[in-house]
Amino acid sequence: MEPNGIGKHNLNGKSLNGAEENPKPEGATPHKFGFVALVGRPNVGKSTLVNRLVGQKVAIVSEKPQTTRNRVTGILTLDDSQIVFVDTPGIHRPRHRLGKYMVTVAQKTLEEVDVILFVTRADKALCPEDEEIAEKVRRSKVPQIIALNMMDLVETPTLLPLIDAFHRLCPEAEIVPVSALRGTNVDRLLEVIKRCLPEGPAHYPPGAFTDQPEQFIVAEIIREKMLERLRDEVPHSVGVRVEEWREEEEKPIYIRATIYVEKESQKPIIIGRGGKELKEIGKAARLEIEFLLGVGVYLELWVKVRKGWRNDESTLRMLGYDQRNPGGS
Repeated sequence: MEPNGIGKHNLNGKSLNGAEENPKPEGATPHKFGFVALVGRPNVGKSTLVNRLVGQKVAIVSEKPQTTRNRVTGILTLDDSQIVFVDTPGIHRPRHRLGKYMVTVAQKTLEEVDVILFVTRADKALCPEDEEIAEKVRRSKVPQIIALNMMDLVETPTLLPLIDAFHRLCPEAEIVPVSALRGTNVDRLLEVIKRCLPEGPAHYPPGAFTDQPEQFIVAEIIREKMLERLRDEVPHSVGVRVEEWREEEEKPIYIRATIYVEKESQKPIIIGRGGKELKEIGKAARLEIEFLLGVGVYLELWVKVRKGWRNDESTLRMLGYDQRNPGGS
């Protein structure tokens, strides 16, 4: 994987461009750099763990499964290392072209990183999907770590048999129980990751914490707000595209985005009576976008119907889910 370009605005007060890093003096501890892929089933807390490790929100989070659709990167810069965490869509059995794309992104990422972090739930028994993912991880030639997330939901006696079961599945992997939500044991996980990284200089400026384009981040924030507010059957049928981004001196950034749905019946659900639902989604999204960019924003949202877009290749490409180039690398 190669680093991509980064935006110019301040995200949460931190410049994405930053300044050049000072060279290390002779005799200093070797600096490490590497890409770490988080893989696992849907809804195991991968995005929450990435955000916790980076110390910034770089991936949208929802209790609904299959929230992450594309590869999302979070960059952590320390004195002795720089780590690029790659949050991937949950590996599942796809039911449409979008699902197939998501699984392809996750599987392709395994081939391109320096460390694999297999995330699963500590409060759930080993399942066939875990075994399938473990087989893919085991075939990898890079260091492997298993994070048993949500350890705060179980007692130690319950955890030990699960650790043993995963050790049998992936004998080469180091296993670390964590709670991404509470931060428990995340420091220990970070130390294990650092040990596995290859030596190398930092690839990103010290202030950068993602290499995602600003338009991608904005579209994801809008989608997150819909995940938070809408009933279960609607959010997974939703795609968001930033159509226009206009900046003028002493004016808020003008952003126009289109929300695509698959059925006519879904459009009034998103808009709501008198446009109330769409206004609330837009307000929540705008406040977070302003906080991240550090500037005022005027956000305009439109809702359009594209029947069966999750199975339409041209629409998938338009929304950034290109089957020919999974993950955009």
